[in-house]
Amino acid sequence: MAIDGVIVLDNNGQAIIQSGFRSSNPAYPLLHIDALKTALNKAARPADVDPVIYVPSLQHEIPSACCHFKHGDLRFLCPVSGDMDPLYVFAFLRTFVDILREYLGSISAESLKDNFDVVYQLLEETLDASGHPSTTYPNALRDIVLPPSLLQKILSAAGVNGLASSSSSTHPFASPIPWRKTGVRYNNNEIFFDIVEELRTIVNKNGSSAVSNAWGKILSSSKLSGTPDLLLSFTNSQVLTDCSFHPCVRLPRWARDKHLSFIPPDGRFTLMEYRYTPAGLHPVAVPILIKSSVSIEESRGSFDLTLNSRLTTKVVEKVTLEWYLGDGATGASCIASNSTSWTFDPRTQALRWELKSISPSSSYNLKGSFTTTSKNPRPSKAFRITFEIPQHSFSSLKVEQLKLTGEVYKPYKGVRVKSTGDLEWRW
Repeated sequence: MAIDGVIVLDNNGQAIIQSGFRSSNPAYPLLHIDALKTALNKAARPADVDPVIYVPSLQHEIPSACCHFKHGDLRFLCPVSGDMDPLYVFAFLRTFVDILREYLGSISAESLKDNFDVVYQLLEETLDASGHPSTTYPNALRDIVLPPSLLQKILSAAGVNGLASSSSSTHPFASPIPWRKTGVRYNNNEIFFDIVEELRTIVNKNGSSAVSNAWGKILSSSKLSGTPDLLLSFTNSQVLTDCSFHPCVRLPRWARDKHLSFIPPDGRFTLMEYRYTPAGLHPVAVPILIKSSVSIEESRGSFDLTLNSRLTTKVVEKVTLEWYLGDGATGASCIASNSTSWTFDPRTQALRWELKSISPSSSYNLKGSFTTTSKNPRPSKAFRITFEIPQHSFSSLKVEQLKLTGEVYKPYKGVRVKSTGDLEWRW
């Protein structure tokens, strides 16, 4: 089976653009939009809606499903029918969002409307008439669909689109390498790598980790002339498991000695993704510590939270702690130490504590109370904590060496490392 089509909705649930649909019934895409709106209206929170929604059939047609996810203020929908793996659909949607980001920069309702012709062409090229993904490499797409520019819009309005072509000397798919164009030239040859790792952990009330996973990815931005052949080696690469790679990576070389051998695409791309598994059965160390004291009474509650940094040299930045205070929560009153800030959102009934940065081995406190219309308050039994740590990786992965063959120049190499965290801390 295949994907029936793609729909993009704005923040109000109105369709901005949709692809051509395989179904002959014009009401088919409207059924899925209505099914999603109904599910969102019934749910207490938008996050509670299942990513795959069953959609009843029309007359004698077979039932279908609506696969959807939210990106910023937009929601992307993929109606599917028959026997279809949802992960296949979500992989295509994520790839399409990455393509839109390459073309438009920021993805919003305004940018899609301003570049409607480009977006529609991308829909037609990435998803063929039978509902299967077609051309999804940005470098190949640029030879078919020109990126939006002021000059192109002026020439298009004047009716001379052909003059705006930047690929008049080459035809689409001229390169033998699908992910790289031919004839790429730069005055300064450089390539940058960003190693980004995310810690996802559930911590019990005693401070021990119940579930702990560290996921990482290596993002790259390449501006190299010609057809360079690169060999990238790491330190501590043996701790990486469940790896997935960009199609440019030669898998036998990685399986043999954990080195990445590849001809890179031109521009931004994700080189690889992985999971960090520490040696032995020890979980990944959590860089912060929460001590909490919560007292629940009739129609109210009080709390005392202390947050400590377990790091001795690194600064933890952009720390936020969110706590859902339960149905009926009406307000909160808090005292935060060290010039940190807090807010209560009556719409989501959540308390939010924000800390711009946490110094090594430092301590911060939030003390207060909340009120609710419920006689028996039932706040969430866990805090959600997010943070960032610049120049830090949980796996201690480092780029050791970059070798280039096939070209005569020596490229500039830049490497950055960043860690993020998303914790559920029970009390």
